[in-house]
Formats: sequence, structure tokens, C-alpha cells
Amino acid sequence: MTWLLVILLVLAAGATLFVLIKGVINMAQQKDLTGQRSQELMRKRVLFQAVAILIAVVLLLVAGGGRR
Repeated sequence: MTWLLVILLVLAAGATLFVLIKGVINMAQQKDLTGQRSQELMRKRVLFQAVAILIAVVLLLVAGGGRR
């Protein structure tokens, strides 16, 4: 179970990094005049960050569950 959560955490963090880099490249190219694409990428980044945080919390709960 712990290994699965670690793999999911790495995937979520990787997805966050990918969307972040894609957003920076999008801003550098200055093709998005309305900002619509930038907003979409920011929403995806925040979503992936939230998923990564939730997985990290679950991982900490599972890993520290035997310490009572």
C-alpha cells in the first residue's frame, strides 16, 4: 500500500511540474492574448497540487498508523 501511494505521489508531483513548465512556456511565447489558456493551465496545476497533497497526507497517515 505504501509503495502504491509513493508512486501515485511521484506521478502527481510530475504532472504538477509538467503543467507548470507548460504554463511558463505558454507565457513566454505570448500567443495567448486573452489569458484563457494560462487560466486553464493554472487550474490544472492547482488540481494536481491538491491531489499530491492529499496523497501525501494519506501516505503519512498510513506510514504513521502503527505508532499508538
